[in-house]
Formats: sequence, C-alpha cells, structure tokens
Amino acid sequence: MGTQASALRKGKPGTSTKLDSQSKTLIVVHGLYAVASALSGTFIPAYLWKAKESFANIGWFCLSQYIVSGLIFWLAGKWVKEYNKMNALRLGVVLSGCFYFTVLMLGPSAYKWVIPIGILDGIALGLFWLSYNIVYFEVTDPGNRDRYNGVAGLLGAAAGIIAPWVSGYIITSLKQERGYQVIFTSSLIILGIAVVCTFWLKHRQSSGTYEWLHGIKQLRQRGNPWRKFTLAITMQGLRDGVFMFLVGLTVFIATRNEQKLGNYALITSFVALISFWLVGKWLRPHRRKYGMLAGVLLLTAAIIPLFFGISFKTLLMFGIGTSLFMPLYIIPVTSTVFDLIGRNEQSVREREEFIVLREMALTLGRTIGMIAYLVVLSRNHSPAAITWLLFAVGSMPIIGWFATRNLLNLQPEKGEDRQDAENRTIDNGANRRNAGRPH
Repeated sequence: MGTQASALRKGKPGTSTKLDSQSKTLIVVHGLYAVASALSGTFIPAYLWKAKESFANIGWFCLSQYIVSGLIFWLAGKWVKEYNKMNALRLGVVLSGCFYFTVLMLGPSAYKWVIPIGILDGIALGLFWLSYNIVYFEVTDPGNRDRYNGVAGLLGAAAGIIAPWVSGYIITSLKQERGYQVIFTSSLIILGIAVVCTFWLKHRQSSGTYEWLHGIKQLRQRGNPWRKFTLAITMQGLRDGVFMFLVGLTVFIATRNEQKLGNYALITSFVALISFWLVGKWLRPHRRKYGMLAGVLLLTAAIIPLFFGISFKTLLMFGIGTSLFMPLYIIPVTSTVFDLIGRNEQSVREREEFIVLREMALTLGRTIGMIAYLVVLSRNHSPAAITWLLFAVGSMPIIGWFATRNLLNLQPEKGEDRQDAENRTIDNGANRRNAGRPH
C-alpha cells in the first residue's frame, strides 16, 4: 500500500486542461470504435426489423445485450484489476468485429438468433467499455476531464454525421443485402485499425485484489455519495436502454428508407458536434450543477413534438433538440462520477470496483427500461404508446439531478495531490501492452 500511495503522489498537481499524448491516443481508439458503431450499429435494428417486423424480437436482442454486458463488467473486473486491462480492451474490439462478422454470415436469418448475437455483442461491449473507462480514468484528471469528454463527444458526433449517411447511401444504392455486407465489412476493417492503435497506449501495471462485493458495501454505508450517484446512473441507464435503439428504429419505420435514417443521423449528429464543442469549452466543475439541470429539463422538453404525431419532421425536431441539450446532461454526470472515483488515494486504488458499480447501475436502468418497452409495446405499439414510453423514460434523468445536485461540484479531498494523468496509475511503465472492452 505504501508503494501505491507514493506512486500516486508523484508528479505535478493535475490542474492543466490540456490533453497529453496518452489521452489523445485513447480518443483516437474511441473515435474509431465510434465510427465502426455508427457505420453498422445504427442499422442493426433496421436490419432485424426488415427480416421480421417484431418489436419484441428487437427488444430481446437488446435485453440480452444489456444483461450480459453488465455481467461481463462484474466478472471481468477481476481480470482487468489483477491482470491485463489492455488485453481486455483489445479483446472487446475484436469481439465487436466478430459480432458484425456473425451478423454478416447469418444474413436475413439473423432475426432467428437475436439472443445469441445479443449475448456476443454484450460480451464485446462489456470488455471494451470496462477497460476503456479504467484507462480513461487513468489518462485524465479533474483538470482536463471535461475537455476530454467534450473532444470525445465531438469526435463521436463527427462519426455520427458521416458514417450513417454513407451507410444509408450504400445500402440504398446497392442491392440492399449487398449494401449491408459492405458496411459490416467496413466496420470490421475499422475495428482492426483500432486494435493496432491500442499498442500506442502505455502499459499500466495492474495491482491489488479485486473485491467482488465492493459495490454492495458502498451502497450500505449511510452518507456515501455513491448511493445518490448510483440512483442517478440508474436513471441514465433507464433512458439510454430505450433511446439507444428505439429512436432510430422509429425513424426507419416512419420512413421505410435507410437513406433517410442516415440523413437523420447526419443532421442530429452535426448538431451534437457543435453542441459538444461549445459545452466542452464552456463547462467547468463550478457550472456542472446548473448545466445539468438545464440539460435534463430541456431533454425532456425535446420529446414534446412527438405528441403532435410521429413523422420524419417531428422526429427530426426531437432529434435536434436531444442532440443540442445532451452535452449539458452527459458531460457533468460523467465527469463528476470519475472525479468521485479519483477523490482520494483509496478510491483510486479501487477504481475498477467503482467502474463496475457504475456499469451495474447502468445495466439495472437499461434492463428496467427494456422490460418497460417489452411490456408496453407487446400490448400497444401505436405512435401514442411509443411517444408516452419515450416521455416517461426520457424524464428519468430529472430524478438523477435531484439526487446529485449538491454533489456535482466535487473536489479532491483536502490534502490530496491531484497528479497528472501520466502519474495517476500505480505504475507508469512505458511499455505498451496487450489489450480489451464497454462505456
């Protein structure tokens, strides 16, 4: 423990808002992963819907993905903490490629295998985002975390602008099955490049013993801020679990055209790109509380146009509003959670367990949201039912803000040095290492 503590204290206080080479490399990996996901992942629900028009079928795919990814987070936490987080990162990227390859091989019959392919995707997502979040924590500090999230969101939005539009054009220009084959293959190639880029990330030696029930112990402690943040993250997951696929699927059902789905993604992602850039430059820790409040209220208000009917026009109004206001919500809550993990040396040593706790809360929320989706749309899949479902789950982040509003400006504990990203880990070994997955 003494060695760990002294290693954590090395270096200058992490007050700079600049991004170093390691954080930039991680952004590149994240950006490539985002491009591959935007290129093919955007169209997976549409692909399954065309094979079989069933809300339940797509719901079971997503539910199996969510549950398995959360389980993988918990199980792989031991591997990432005690062994090699970089191998986990790489394996997650590789398995994401395997997922697209499997869908490619199954073709239109993929709808018959929604649970197995959902499980495969869940394993890939779990491994990638667990290891990514830990490396993200290690290469950033409170001084530059908002900027990192802003840049990452900027690149993710840029990927969302170009990739889905290109995919939609390819699918509609070629014979449709051939078009899907091209975009799935392209995602495979991009993910391969992402794996290569991970070798430029420094090897960070693992240490400590993984505590399986760490999260439960945190939630049992009165006054522990993680009790409130777990509620907030669960509310975030509840929203995400439905919005991540239902919005794009609804656009496709309303238009019956992949190119229009690509156009929708292009427009909304362009708005998100500008918004992430502006919010990333403006937002600082002291502005998080009211920035997030504005975000959750405006995100809920953005759903109102859908009550006037579900059409491409109203969906576009909703999408533009969501893209515009999402950074105000997602940057404060994400940055504060990771600042909470890094508030003292003990928390830093338990970062893997805290990240697992965060993901388990997201998984719980996503699962609840997906169960609500399956219950509602199995009985009534009218436009009104879809709109009320989106409004109900879309307003849940308001609860998260009320729970955490007095904790959003968390600072490191008094007397704790905030080291550079380079010096935050137990070991700064310069060697690059073998890697792996979900965020």
